[in-house]
Amino acid sequence: MKKTLLLIIPLFLYSETLKELINFATMHNDLVISKKYSEQSKTKELESRKSAYFPTVDVGAFYKRDDEPSPFQAGDTLSGFAQVEFDIYDGGKKSSQVDTAKYALKSSLHDTKAYKKSLALQITEDFFNIKNLESSLDAREEAQKSLKAQLARITSFYNAKMATKDNVDRVQADFDTNIYNMESIKFQIISLKSMLELKVGKDIDSLEDASFTKHISTEYEMLDSTKALIAQNNSIKSTANALESVYYPNIRIEDKYSLYEFGRQDPFVTPLNKQNTLLLTLDFRVFDYGEVAKTKEAILLNTQALNSHINYQTKEQKVQYNLAKMRILTANARIKSAKSALTAATSAFITIEKKYNAGIVDYIVYLETLTKKTNSRALYESSLNDLEVAYATLYFYEAKDIKEELK
Repeated sequence: MKKTLLLIIPLFLYSETLKELINFATMHNDLVISKKYSEQSKTKELESRKSAYFPTVDVGAFYKRDDEPSPFQAGDTLSGFAQVEFDIYDGGKKSSQVDTAKYALKSSLHDTKAYKKSLALQITEDFFNIKNLESSLDAREEAQKSLKAQLARITSFYNAKMATKDNVDRVQADFDTNIYNMESIKFQIISLKSMLELKVGKDIDSLEDASFTKHISTEYEMLDSTKALIAQNNSIKSTANALESVYYPNIRIEDKYSLYEFGRQDPFVTPLNKQNTLLLTLDFRVFDYGEVAKTKEAILLNTQALNSHINYQTKEQKVQYNLAKMRILTANARIKSAKSALTAATSAFITIEKKYNAGIVDYIVYLETLTKKTNSRALYESSLNDLEVAYATLYFYEAKDIKEELK
């Protein structure tokens, strides 16, 4: 029965690939969904601005009653009307408002792309940090096997009166300390995996190994977050331009057709039962004590602030891009040294373990060698994962889609 359960349990566990996690997150992450709704809102706003170019049609009716009718005013008046209005010229207000909405939508689209790429990098970092912790846990579990064997060995010696109690206590203390460290690492894995699940938007059982293609470009594109700021800046400029429309002639035409019905009217007065009214208006602002000009100036100051932000972000991308390339070189150098250290530590442990079992060296030497081997293994695995994160960071600052660079 136990063997059957061991065969069935793995069927319910599914190892997630890094690409699957990123793809799922870009569809189900709550903040991504929020930004999608923002895009839809900007789209509807643009459609609304474009609709302003078309004529408006209004229909309505009213009823009026006067208790004391006059000779020229009926006591009861009922009217229905239809009215068509159209702006012949508005000083460029509508076109500027359309531009504002277009750039706002463009900014929102770039902002969503930027967040998705940033989210992919965050998920990648969490993914390999978990891998680092798992490697450290595996190394300590391997060390635990050696400590357990030595604890059993020294206990048997103690029972045979060939070792003292303090010899047993030293091994027992190291055995228990290693358990404590493993439990701490397990909690770190659970904590980090919980944050990863929050970003992805689903529960995660286990993680498969992942690696990126290894290539370095000599050029990079502008980040989507910077493109979003540029579009936002253009949107603000269009808003400022729309304000100036009040200084230009605004020409509007209206045509209203009304039907009337009267009650309690003067029998000697023939009322007007229908009327068509055509109205053409022209207006523009002559003087406002600089209100619009000052408002426009205040708005344009925001563009100056955004320009500084754009300049800083552009410089920051260049710095981070160069640092990412240096990080790759450093990671490769660390891998070489860590691999050499692991090889030496493993070889030394095999030799010292034989000598310790033969009673040639003491327990302190054995423990130091075991610790070095454990740390060297964890460090080597960590250096491999750090290289993957370094490439992911490079591709992020090259403005590439990280998941497309996964093998």
